[in-house]
Amino acid sequence: MSQDDALLCVQRHATSKISSVDDLEKIITYGFRGEALASIAAVSQLEIKTRREEDQLATYIRFSDSNELLVEKVAFQKGTSVTVKNLFYNVPARRNFLKSNTTELKHIIETFKRVSLSHPEISFKFYNDDDLLFDFAAGSLLDRMKSVFADNIDEALLEVEEVTDYITLTGYVTKPNYLRKSKGDQYFFLNKRYVINKTINHAVFSAFENILEKGDYPFFVLFMEVDPKKVDVNVHPSKLEVKFDDEREIYAFVHAVVRKTIGSYDLVPQVTLDDNGTTEQKLRPQNFRNIDKYDFSDRPAVERETKKYNEEDLRRLFHLDDEINAASAPQSAPHPFESRPLQKEVTHRFESTQEKESETPFIVLLHNKYILSQIKSGLMIIDAHVAHERILYEQALNSFNANIPFSQHLLFPQVVDMDPADYELTKELEPYLTNLGFTLKFKPKYRVEIIGIPSDLKTEHEVDTLLDIIHEYRKNQQEKILDVKDNLAKSYSCKAAIKAGDKLDEKEMRILVDKLFATSMPYVCPHGRPIIIKIPIEEFDKRFGRT
Repeated sequence: MSQDDALLCVQRHATSKISSVDDLEKIITYGFRGEALASIAAVSQLEIKTRREEDQLATYIRFSDSNELLVEKVAFQKGTSVTVKNLFYNVPARRNFLKSNTTELKHIIETFKRVSLSHPEISFKFYNDDDLLFDFAAGSLLDRMKSVFADNIDEALLEVEEVTDYITLTGYVTKPNYLRKSKGDQYFFLNKRYVINKTINHAVFSAFENILEKGDYPFFVLFMEVDPKKVDVNVHPSKLEVKFDDEREIYAFVHAVVRKTIGSYDLVPQVTLDDNGTTEQKLRPQNFRNIDKYDFSDRPAVERETKKYNEEDLRRLFHLDDEINAASAPQSAPHPFESRPLQKEVTHRFESTQEKESETPFIVLLHNKYILSQIKSGLMIIDAHVAHERILYEQALNSFNANIPFSQHLLFPQVVDMDPADYELTKELEPYLTNLGFTLKFKPKYRVEIIGIPSDLKTEHEVDTLLDIIHEYRKNQQEKILDVKDNLAKSYSCKAAIKAGDKLDEKEMRILVDKLFATSMPYVCPHGRPIIIKIPIEEFDKRFGRT
């Protein structure tokens, strides 16, 4: 700064952050009122040294004991240094409210980390009693996070990046196995300003859905760029709180982007058998392997062969040549042995099909509960019930949003006798049940006639399923699941999914696995139970003495 600016910067309401009234509508700086340096100078011994590149000497200003502003010219490097000593020395009542040195140092370090994270392109150093505690070199955000948190933090991170014309969200969220027990490890920067916003935090938490157990919090460092005119930073003097013009839209955007990020990585945990010398062995989730975005190669193979047919193939496929030959050939009884060449061709086709199937990774159903499938790294185990639950849950949510019901009408409508409470609740939920595929008619004396059911529902269980859905919905209400659509989707998926003990053939299992991995969150069911685990081939080798 020049000497004039240095003398002016410690005066109240002197600021270089705004130059016109319009700037008040688009504040992108940390401050704008011109109160910070003036307030600090009023309660401490403040010294400022500053020199521009074209100046020979630096300007040095400080306040005397009588609060007189002193100005000197001194030798100093290019830049500005602000020194604050004896904070609250002249306000003893306020000074008594300070915590211990350790506690205050912790607060200062936390503030230092926030500022250094917001500007990774700037180098930062932190001294405490002449001891250098932190020395952060300029670099990328990931480099700065390694300096602030841990060198190997990149192993626990998923990169978030979504750029639109209106809003941009970048940064990192943690993998599910690196969840924290502390709320203090969430860093959200709005236009490079650190803020605390419950809406954003909840959007991130809900994006992790039921991966979070009670007491777990995801670690994240997120940067949002948005038009400053759409944000109010004057909610609180500390400017840690902000208010958005459309909080619902911001919430939906953050939730969708973080959820998409989690779904873009293969986050199925590997498990190993804990051999601690006892007969009891437990399945213990291990760290997720490092994978690239959209790398789903370590999953059951799905056959989607698209065969192209030429004109000759099409003629054979639809038996056009046979029809022509049959029309032109004389009508006579076939010879008994003329079918042998055809039998040979069928046998050849069967053998080639069998050979093709042998190359396909196996898939089996264990005790009518678990689907076992070969994958690149070993064995994948899928809980069939919760996998189907996840599929139906997302289908239900999509049905609510699309508002296009698909229903299969029953040949013989079913009548359900309900108690008055269930009858009224069913009547209240009818629009949502209709979107799911139910077609209901309400009769006198608390009777409900089921005319149509969702296409995924088995026809012999429609009455029990409807009652179970209503009872599950009521139970979820008591557990504080307040959103009607989410509650009903969870209730429907829980009661309409295949049950343990239901037999599936190979085709049904492959379709179930295929649909599972097409969902946005194939790792946990809507109620938080794990769907998939992997056992690496190395674990089998160890158990069979191959290592």
